[in-house]
Amino acid sequence: MHCECLIIDDERVLADSTAEYFNLFGVKTSAVYSALECRKFFEENETELVLLDINLGDGSGFELCKELRRKTEIPIIFISARTSDDDKIIALNIGGDDYVQKPYSLGVLLAKVRVVLKRYGQSAGGGYSEQGYSDGRLAVDPYAKQVTVDGKPVKLTALEYKLLSYLIRNADRVVPKQELFEKVWEDRFTGDGTLNVHIRKIREAIEREPGNPEYIITVWGDGYRFHGGGQ
Repeated sequence: MHCECLIIDDERVLADSTAEYFNLFGVKTSAVYSALECRKFFEENETELVLLDINLGDGSGFELCKELRRKTEIPIIFISARTSDDDKIIALNIGGDDYVQKPYSLGVLLAKVRVVLKRYGQSAGGGYSEQGYSDGRLAVDPYAKQVTVDGKPVKLTALEYKLLSYLIRNADRVVPKQELFEKVWEDRFTGDGTLNVHIRKIREAIEREPGNPEYIITVWGDGYRFHGGGQ
């Protein structure tokens, strides 16, 4: 079975009502209620996006996210009643694409899911004009959707790949944060903290010294600039 969205949440009533609402509005959605059921789901099924609760009855959503990231780069959005900034930072650092706090509006969450599905579909191929790049060390292949450093593949999520590609397309121009929110996330309300975490993860993957970047330069108060070939 193929679905567009998989909800993993041990609050069965909430998971079922969210899935029912999404299906009603044309987003094919399934729900499971534990990490074990999630593993069983992926043995025979696939999905394009995951909504993942942090607190699961049989484990941690954080650990399940790490497990999923070893197998797939599909978008993972955390949904949680936990409000700590530390939780949000952890969620993004381990491979989450976004963090939505409970209680959520079904309409707002559906709108966010639709945007992410559209973005992932573009990133997976079709509709997103990209530009390849190679300087002898860093290479980005838009056909294989692959980034390599010194000939070795580096792992980026679909969102991080799209973010890097957008900066490359606009090389040597300062790209304002708001433009990245609107063109990469396609969501003008994405927060600075989310963007900063993903920029740092890309730097950790491609820079010689992430703390002293050569490729993705921060222009304080404005945004980021991709500098081809290093400084």
